[in-house]
Amino acid sequence: MSTIISIFAGFLSGLIGAMGFGGGGVLIIYLAVFMNMSQLKAQGINLLFFIPCAVVATIIYTIKKQVNYKEILPVISGGISGAIISSFLLNLINTHYLSKMFAVFLIATGIATILRLKTKKK
Repeated sequence: MSTIISIFAGFLSGLIGAMGFGGGGVLIIYLAVFMNMSQLKAQGINLLFFIPCAVVATIIYTIKKQVNYKEILPVISGGISGAIISSFLLNLINTHYLSKMFAVFLIATGIATILRLKTKKK
């Protein structure tokens, strides 16, 4: 039964991630809460999981001509820099605090999304 749930969690994460909504949040929550995995290990697995999903989504969006590489190159370089720096900083942060920081980030992102939706409706 847990294999089916794992496949479903992976599918849901890939589906949400391909739409650009941050499927990694789903995967990290699943691994940390339901699989009793440490936050740091769940984040590492999420990064590995993200690579093939991102490649497939990028190919599809490129074929559909929905990717403007000139506009995203600064974002890509910033993202790579942030990933490198944060990988080194993670060794300095206690995993207990890391999970709290991740929870705050998810809550803040959810609130910001709800506020933006309310603003767009007006």
